Amino acid sequence: MAQFKDTPPTQPGPGMSALGWIHDLAKGEIHPEAERLLQLGRSYDPQQLIEESTIEFLGALREQFSEYARMFNVHSSSGTRFQEIKVYNIAQSAADFMVFRNQVKLVVTNSAHGVIQVAFAQHVRGTMSVDGQSHGTTTQPLQLSQGLSQAQELLAQIGPFRDVYWTFQGEKITAAQVAKFYFIEFARATRDVRRSKAGNQLLLDQIKALLQEKGLEL
Repeated sequence: MAQFKDTPPTQPGPGMSALGWIHDLAKGEIHPEAERLLQLGRSYDPQQLIEESTIEFLGALREQFSEYARMFNVHSSSGTRFQEIKVYNIAQSAADFMVFRNQVKLVVTNSAHGVIQVAFAQHVRGTMSVDGQSHGTTTQPLQLSQGLSQAQELLAQIGPFRDVYWTFQGEKITAAQVAKFYFIEFARATRDVRRSKAGNQLLLDQIKALLQEKGLEL
């Protein structure tokens, strides 16, 4: 005779955390009258859907960047050879944030309805250098991959079933893809800035030593 064994409960698979709507649907079975009232007050306005998705996508990006920064700081022996990469909220905004190291910022903001902007900026001696162009002083430009010197935009789109997805240059993207790409660029750019500063200081020390040999002071 065939023998049957109890099947262990299925473990949540990838993406199960995004299935909270099933929980809400099941609750509607228990309290159908209350669920109907809630549906009456629920808006499916496209503008609201995009606004909600923007906050959610920015939150996912910040979460990814924070985790990458934590791991990077541990593995790069922060406080000895390298400065830490830090992630900050931007005040008076719903979910905007910035990534910071060595006076360089990667700013991620909801710049317009359905638009998330990602831009590099560099602060030098109280002035700002954007896109490698300095204002008020001379500075080394950020060393970025081609095409990243300008602010880039991620755009929201609404699908046929009221699902909102995010795109870059017409292609669908995920928060994990965006965060990984820009974190790598940011880490490399801020490493180059630190290296250029160290090189400038070394050159200055060499000039001072040469002048001192000639009895002069800088």
